[in-house]
Amino acid sequence: MTFKLSPAPARRWRSLCAASSIPLVLFLAGCGGNKNQGPPPQQTPQVAVLTVQPESVTVTTELPGRTTANLVAEIRPQVSGIIKERLFTEGANVKAGEVLYKIDPATFQATYDAAASKLEVSKKSADRARAGLTAVQAMLAQEQATLDLAQANRNRYESLAQSGSVSVSERDKAITEAKVADATLRSIQAQVTSNEQAIAEAEANIQQAKSSLEIAKINLDYTSITAPIDGRTGRSEVTVGALVSANQPIPLTTIQKLNPIYVDVPQSTVDLLRLRRSLEEGNLVQNGVHRNNVKLILEDGSTYKEQGTVQFLDVSVDTQTGSVILRMEFPNPEGILLPGMFVRAVLEEGVAENAIVIPQQAVTRNQKGLPEAYVVDSEGKAQIKALEIEKAIGNKWLVSSGLVAGDRIIVEGLQRVRPNATVKTVPFDATTTSSAQATETTSTTNQ
Repeated sequence: MTFKLSPAPARRWRSLCAASSIPLVLFLAGCGGNKNQGPPPQQTPQVAVLTVQPESVTVTTELPGRTTANLVAEIRPQVSGIIKERLFTEGANVKAGEVLYKIDPATFQATYDAAASKLEVSKKSADRARAGLTAVQAMLAQEQATLDLAQANRNRYESLAQSGSVSVSERDKAITEAKVADATLRSIQAQVTSNEQAIAEAEANIQQAKSSLEIAKINLDYTSITAPIDGRTGRSEVTVGALVSANQPIPLTTIQKLNPIYVDVPQSTVDLLRLRRSLEEGNLVQNGVHRNNVKLILEDGSTYKEQGTVQFLDVSVDTQTGSVILRMEFPNPEGILLPGMFVRAVLEEGVAENAIVIPQQAVTRNQKGLPEAYVVDSEGKAQIKALEIEKAIGNKWLVSSGLVAGDRIIVEGLQRVRPNATVKTVPFDATTTSSAQATETTSTTNQ
């Protein structure tokens, strides 16, 4: 069977065939190119390098810790009774000696008055005993004179009686008078002793009364509960009308001295030994003021405007954490620092002379996690060097070994570098890099 196309469709068919033949021709032309032509030559990677130069670096360490009040006083009553008044504002600053609470003093006042009356009675008893002693002592002196005279007469009459100058009866009378005078004197001496004992007893009663009065006064004074230290009060745990007991376990309130304030931070014994070893070996030199310029970073990341001083290092190691407590003192005139706040203390350990510090971005880690860096050798090739890193200082690493002065380390372009590969070097511009990082950070924040 024979088909015959009309003129118009035939023209369209020829046009389609002509158009479809163009890609085929182009494909065949591409396949027929020069088979000996290789891939384009690989370009030498460009990297930014930094020449290592030793410098003096202030070595710091940042330790987390918490603030602690300088002084803490838990206020407890020393006598029992009913709270009659609260005389302070919760959260306010108070001075030492300022009255905080008043306990009803009625019973303590009565005890004090009774002790004072007893003291007066004891004093009057002592006065009467002294007056009696004075009178008896006068009688004793008089009776002593009488006895002396009677004894003299007795002796004289005894001599006269022997010579017959006086009668026996007169002699006996003189002897009797001497005996009576002696007995009277002994009686008066007994009264003196009795009065002296009465005075001693009265004096003892006076001392006892004074002690009772002093105790009563102390207890009466304890009804006014005062602040033992300067500081800021906490909340009151009792209200007016509450019954409190002497030395109860729960404090009425707590006073904390916040200026100055302490910061306690744990320091690992490993870091402590490393620091001491560095000082002994001369790798670190203390500048003499490192104890007096401790900085503090607050919880919000801001730096506290006051600098602190190191007070002491604890004498024992915590067996659970392997650390010792380092205490620092900071001025706190505005009361910004409160007990229990989490802070970070930045301490100066010393100055590292001829230290080698490199940007942290220049350090990579191998499969074992050990630090290393690429160094460009004299032939312009990249070589790997293993490093020993002491610690971070800002955005840099303090390198203890692996690099020497004059080494050119690769800081930027590390992703294009392979060992022994030839590289094209340009100086590393830390300023430009920092600006770019800051811009990137700002852009990320704005997004």
